[in-house]
Amino acid sequence: MKKIVLAIGLWLLAFCLSAQSVQKEAALQEVVVTGTGTQHLLKDAPVQTEVISHRQLQQFAGKSIEDILSGLTASFAFNENDMGSHLQMNGLGNSYVLILVDGRRLHGDNGGENDLSLIDPHNIEKIEIVKGASSALYGSDAIAGVINIITRKHREQGLMLENTSRVGSYGDIRQHNGIALNYGKFSSYTNFQLQHSDGWQNTSEEALSQTEYHITDSRNKTVNRHTNWQLAEHLTYQLTPKIELYADGSIYWKRIYRPCGKHPGVDVKTYDMQYNNASISVGGKWKLNETDVITLDADWKRHAYKYVYTDTTLTDGYVNGRFTNYFPYFPGDKELQSDQRLTQISLKGVFALPYEQMLSAGFDYRYDWLEAPMRVKGGKATDNTQAIYVQDEWALLNPLYLTAGLRLTRNEGFGTRLTPKLSAMLKLGELRLRATWSQGYKTPTPKELHYQYIRNMNGVYLYLGNTDLKAQTSNYFGVSAEYTLGHLTMTLSGYYNKVDNMIALVTIPTSEAPGDLIVQYDPMRVRQYQNMEDAKTYGIDFTARYQTKHFTAGGSYSYLDTKAHQYDSDHDVMQEVTIDGMAHHKANWYVTWNHDFSKLYHLGIGIYGRMSSKRYYQLDGNGKGYQIWRLATTHQFGKNLRLEAGIDNIFNYIDKTPHGLHLGTTTPGTTVYASLTVRFNKGKKLNNKYKYNLNQKNNEEN
Repeated sequence: MKKIVLAIGLWLLAFCLSAQSVQKEAALQEVVVTGTGTQHLLKDAPVQTEVISHRQLQQFAGKSIEDILSGLTASFAFNENDMGSHLQMNGLGNSYVLILVDGRRLHGDNGGENDLSLIDPHNIEKIEIVKGASSALYGSDAIAGVINIITRKHREQGLMLENTSRVGSYGDIRQHNGIALNYGKFSSYTNFQLQHSDGWQNTSEEALSQTEYHITDSRNKTVNRHTNWQLAEHLTYQLTPKIELYADGSIYWKRIYRPCGKHPGVDVKTYDMQYNNASISVGGKWKLNETDVITLDADWKRHAYKYVYTDTTLTDGYVNGRFTNYFPYFPGDKELQSDQRLTQISLKGVFALPYEQMLSAGFDYRYDWLEAPMRVKGGKATDNTQAIYVQDEWALLNPLYLTAGLRLTRNEGFGTRLTPKLSAMLKLGELRLRATWSQGYKTPTPKELHYQYIRNMNGVYLYLGNTDLKAQTSNYFGVSAEYTLGHLTMTLSGYYNKVDNMIALVTIPTSEAPGDLIVQYDPMRVRQYQNMEDAKTYGIDFTARYQTKHFTAGGSYSYLDTKAHQYDSDHDVMQEVTIDGMAHHKANWYVTWNHDFSKLYHLGIGIYGRMSSKRYYQLDGNGKGYQIWRLATTHQFGKNLRLEAGIDNIFNYIDKTPHGLHLGTTTPGTTVYASLTVRFNKGKKLNNKYKYNLNQKNNEEN
């Protein structure tokens, strides 16, 4: 695989050097905001930023955000199951990755993982990715990096209707509907999405080492049947030429249908899972002049997770403050597992200062509220955090650009902490050299502190929170070199991220668990959130992209290594372990071709590949390495009709690891898909001046 990646890179370089014409890659003229919170051309962004453009998204035609990120960049890995996507970014898990939608935090926790099906892939304009600790600007959860999902804007005056219907193998259905209305100072966009899959089973064998049964006819599926839908509304009102107000709202529902088998405690499930989300956001932007702006955002978001019982069940949990397993539920009953609510207020100002400086300053308030009657002693837990931050961008030393930031965070349970960040960029013609040092800070979540429950997973597992947890801190160092030569852009970056007091689920001796729980449940394994002594991730990322009007080729490669020190109480020694889910090598590659055969028909064809080496875990086996290829075609008929069709996993790779052990990938093998998009526009035709102002406005919003 290394030879293949090297050969492709050398071929691209030779092809570029032989080109007769030299032009800038259009993507480098994109405006990005995530790295500094202010606008910069991608090629001149002081902080290294990776962009998945709208053109890439359209050509790839991914069915989900997991599909898109794993298929178009090598920095990510996923291990999807009923409890979430289990995203990893350069070796650190989802709880260390801040996911934003239009600059605002995504909230939808499943077992510590965000539910990424909250994001409608058909409504994405582009994705900006910033790696490394960004706590100085964004606060907690930004130790590994930030993913900013920027949604499409619909600013044309009048009415726009759109419908996308996608079908695929295993009952896969994806539905997107949008209604945009723009009238004078008022605009509205209503978005509906639905996702459904019948699920699939790659093997009927259970992990025999973890159960007393010899099972080869399990009913457990690799991916369970599931359905989810979301309805969202976005309203804006231009109060004055300089003041814009907005309001957002959404509701979301998801149900995971679990099979019922014949082997007690293994493949027999007595409940389905149901999720209910809701959100409300209001805010505004006041543009003081051409450079200075003040924004205010207030968000309330809820994520509720329930069991829906399909058979009579005696459950375990807290009743009147005591842990018990004598609480009966009957078919159709629902039991609340957790209700997480987030309230956040953010005030931010961006101001131009003398001597080529741009100052950003702001205040954040966050209040977390958790209700879990059966899983938290006392039923509820809360947490609140306040922070102020300041960042200065200085361009006076051209060609050297400096960015420095500092955040002061106060948490009610863990005190006050300063987190600085310093970045520098040196411009030498078409070469960009960047370096970043930053610190991260993350306090334990209410779940990590207080949540505990029993789980039947090829045996009885006891999971415990830990009120003795310490806050996590990190030091991140990153350097990168980016060079543009004609149509070719190449980026090489290296990083080192050291996390102190990293929180992870650790298997502990049963003697360290509460005695009444051990007597009551006799668990096979006890796992508890604990601080590791230290953990570090380090690696190298390389990307190359060659793009002309009709042809694009490129790829990315990521090398990763991780180390952590964990205390082994059984042997009274400190042991070195890898961080769960780590793979040393990951890569992506693609070749696409586009052509306009007439004004009425545009064809796009793309070949995509991705691979991962073995993924390492401390328990339950390692995930197998894999390589998957994909063919995608797009057909545009005029402006308002689009057909997408393709084949995923062309060579039919299937990971048949028994249930209960880790998988490299959950793919069911070769699948096919097709989608049709129809749009209807009834509005004023934009003149050139209006188009220019509109593009400028969209860049400012992003």
